[in-house]
Amino acid sequence: FVSFAVAGNLGKIIVMLVAALILDRLFPLPLPDRDSSSVIVIASDGTPLRAFANENGVWRYPVAVDEVSPRYIEALVGYEDRWFWRHPGVNPGALLRAARQWAVAGHVVSGGSTLTMQVARILEPGQRNSFGKARQILRALQLEWHFSKREILALYLNHAPFGGTIEGVEAASWAYLGKPARNLSHAEAALLAVLPQAPSRLRPDRHNAAAQVARDKVLRRMAAQGSWTRSEVVDSLIEPVVSRRMAAPMLAPLLAERLRREHPGRTRIKTSIDADLQRVLEDRVTAYFSRLPERSSAALLVVVVIGLICYALWCV
Repeated sequence: FVSFAVAGNLGKIIVMLVAALILDRLFPLPLPDRDSSSVIVIASDGTPLRAFANENGVWRYPVAVDEVSPRYIEALVGYEDRWFWRHPGVNPGALLRAARQWAVAGHVVSGGSTLTMQVARILEPGQRNSFGKARQILRALQLEWHFSKREILALYLNHAPFGGTIEGVEAASWAYLGKPARNLSHAEAALLAVLPQAPSRLRPDRHNAAAQVARDKVLRRMAAQGSWTRSEVVDSLIEPVVSRRMAAPMLAPLLAERLRREHPGRTRIKTSIDADLQRVLEDRVTAYFSRLPERSSAALLVVVVIGLICYALWCV
């Protein structure tokens, strides 16, 4: 009798696995098209010279997990999904807690979504109702079946919304802070970790006060969890939320345009240009132009004479 029961359970498991495989084939994951990524031309140190939006007008700078500051990863996982590295895509405890809070308060207090579920919603936006949540859960399980945790995290890093037409942490870091995501401070990491929760309401360039409140909440959560030391958090709370005015980079624009045409299909094109020197020289040319009549043209030739000087000194 026991052997028949075991065989029956095994048969049910096999049927469920076969059904899952069939459904996986019938409803494949809506993964982003690589060709839809924006193109960025960068200087020798990684500074963006010029960025080209994709066909949807979205600015996205491709970045790998290892190219992002560990502080940002810590803040993101610590605030959004502490069990990300352990759960199978869904956290039943978080979902039950969210349902209980909703039943008591009469409105959504916490969503209960894991990072994997958020990736599923980014890849396949849908209505925020019971059906949409169920589909999100199934897609999250499907993501975990096909990809590693780091691959799922990379999808979030490159496609999370950060306000306006900005997607991905690298594009957001350059747009709002003027620096690469690998150089974020604790305060900056906390700010960018919370921004995708409500990108239009928390944009630091438009809603500075709201952004600071949300950032400070993340910082205090990290201190309470013991992820960051209390002294690190105290110093970060003092740091003001400063956001520069968003503007697409436009250094060496003609060179960038030529390189984009010469390298179709590449999303990141690196040059040997010194971004600081390029910026100084362009500013000088602009200042010179201000004294010229309209429709004037100018060209700047930079001659490197270090080798000639060294040769002259050697001859002496």
